[in-house]
Amino acid sequence: MAIRIGIVGLGKIARDQHVPVITASPDFTLAAVASRSGGLPDLPYHHDIAAMLADGDAIDAVALCQPPQARYEAARAAILAGKHVFLEKPPGATLSEVKTLADLARDHGVSLFASWHSRYASGVAAAKDWIAGRVIRSVSVAWKEDVRVWHPGQAWIWEPGGLGVFDPGINALSIVTHILPRPFFLLDGTLSFPANRGAPIAADLTFRDETGVPITAAFDWRQTGPQTWDIRVETDDGALVLSKGGSVLTIAGMVQETAPEAEYRGLYDRFAALVARRESDVDVSPLRHVADAYLRSARVVVAAFED
Repeated sequence: MAIRIGIVGLGKIARDQHVPVITASPDFTLAAVASRSGGLPDLPYHHDIAAMLADGDAIDAVALCQPPQARYEAARAAILAGKHVFLEKPPGATLSEVKTLADLARDHGVSLFASWHSRYASGVAAAKDWIAGRVIRSVSVAWKEDVRVWHPGQAWIWEPGGLGVFDPGINALSIVTHILPRPFFLLDGTLSFPANRGAPIAADLTFRDETGVPITAAFDWRQTGPQTWDIRVETDDGALVLSKGGSVLTIAGMVQETAPEAEYRGLYDRFAALVARRESDVDVSPLRHVADAYLRSARVVVAAFED
């Protein structure tokens, strides 16, 4: 029997990714929508998750796609109602609230999934396998895009908890934490805050792992023209590059053949497997690095940003 799922927060990511993938999935049936911005044809519509949950057994699970600042209360309500929960990235506004939700899901016997869609980009799995057998010399990340193209008019993203440039930057961190064989930690960094915003527009970070391998990351939301989403890993056997957000894999200068892009299909396949076993997958390592950046980085004020 298909899992009846409701979407909470019908914004761009829900319309572009969640709705078409759920509609095509053999494991899920899209059963309801809760959103302040309207619903979808032929589906029950609710203004908020409380009204959706009041419908009783109409849904088995929810996909929470609203801004992270609002996600804890929605997830808690769903878990207490016995629903499985899919969390868009980032899984929450703080590490502590995500830990509380994970404990709550365990205690109530439902699945909680902290999703990281970039880990399902078509080149990532092969990159992880190839790196596992090599000596890593250094890692560098360049994740630079135009916020006006990807997040136009989204005021919440500039507020505390909205992450600013870490909204895309955490995608890079989700890949790097997945493909590298050892944990790493922040040494120092610089966060650039527009004079009129509460979240950074750029970040330059320096990490290393326990063996001393240097890892650098440059995130910037001010890039116009071609966008940059690249991860480069130098090894004793040549360089590995994941480009275009992880969808293109190049090893020693040769582009590798990869499967068709299906990030969100991979996420929902994983969620279905978790629900079937009533297990959870709540990896917060990418969010922990963001929190560390706020703790240890220097802050500089740059020119005001107007959308």
